[in-house]
Amino acid sequence: MTSDSLESRTGDRSITIVAPRLLAAVLVGVLLAMLPPAGAMLQVPSVVGLATQVMIYAIAAMSLNLVLGYGGLVTFGHAAFFGLGGYAVGILYQHFADSSAFLGFFPGSDALLVAIPVAMLVSAAAAAGIGALSLRTSGVPFIMITLAFAQMVFFLFVSLKAYGGDDGLMMRRRDVLPFLNTRDDATFYYICLMAAAAWFLLTACIVRSRFGFVLSGLRQNERRMMAMGVAPYRYRLVAFIIAGAGAGLAGALMANHLRFVSPDMMHWTKSGELMMMVILGGAGTLTGPLLGAAAMVLLETLLAARTENWQLYLGFILLAVVMLTRGGLAALLGRAGRAQP
Repeated sequence: MTSDSLESRTGDRSITIVAPRLLAAVLVGVLLAMLPPAGAMLQVPSVVGLATQVMIYAIAAMSLNLVLGYGGLVTFGHAAFFGLGGYAVGILYQHFADSSAFLGFFPGSDALLVAIPVAMLVSAAAAAGIGALSLRTSGVPFIMITLAFAQMVFFLFVSLKAYGGDDGLMMRRRDVLPFLNTRDDATFYYICLMAAAAWFLLTACIVRSRFGFVLSGLRQNERRMMAMGVAPYRYRLVAFIIAGAGAGLAGALMANHLRFVSPDMMHWTKSGELMMMVILGGAGTLTGPLLGAAAMVLLETLLAARTENWQLYLGFILLAVVMLTRGGLAALLGRAGRAQP
């Protein structure tokens, strides 16, 4: 076999693999873009709000997947960054509404272009501090330290009566964006859809870069990577900070979507919920968190509408999916695609 024929076969195989995926991505993008007009036409406008929640949780799950799925770090503190992002938006809005300044220096704002970067910076800074300490351990101690930090942040905001305490903060309206009406649910859905697409592309670039390969290598065999001269602490800390910023973005969008923030956003059970989304969809895959977030939100909505004991049935369904799919929904869809002639 000549080298030319080998290259030709390799190129044909790449085209065969990439073309269906590209076609599927375009089809999914078109379907998601058509969702608001389709919901209005079918007289089910509530589907837009449901899809907005899916997009927001998908961002949070994708950010967790970077450290859990690719880095192999099991953390129960991810919801703390999600809640901090939400509170950054809520606190900025409260100071804007009463024309006061945060700590007497920083004025409030109702601009989405200000609130989102601030939320991401606050969450990233918190992730840097928590990660710098917790990543000096591993295994069970790492899990317990992240859980402890998350609970400390949770109780801090429960005790902050100036910002609502355990009652949370209300926002009269969503943050504003130039030339767009963010009060319109369909417009806000498209904003969340664009944010989810941008975070998906960023994650894809990260995991396919040298940094991503090193992160996956540390998950598979840390000792071998250290023998090659890799410093695990720095790589994991950077991944932890990026994941914290992603959770802050999701929290900022959720605060605007609900026009409400509360300490429940940063409770450890929320971290468990995000972890279930990642595992259900497929940890360590690009599309897994998207599928997991969609499945969890839809299952919760459908089951809660039928029975008060919906958590019990949800548990059985999640158990069956995780045990039978061998890799989550992403692996299941992959096998189904390969099985087709």
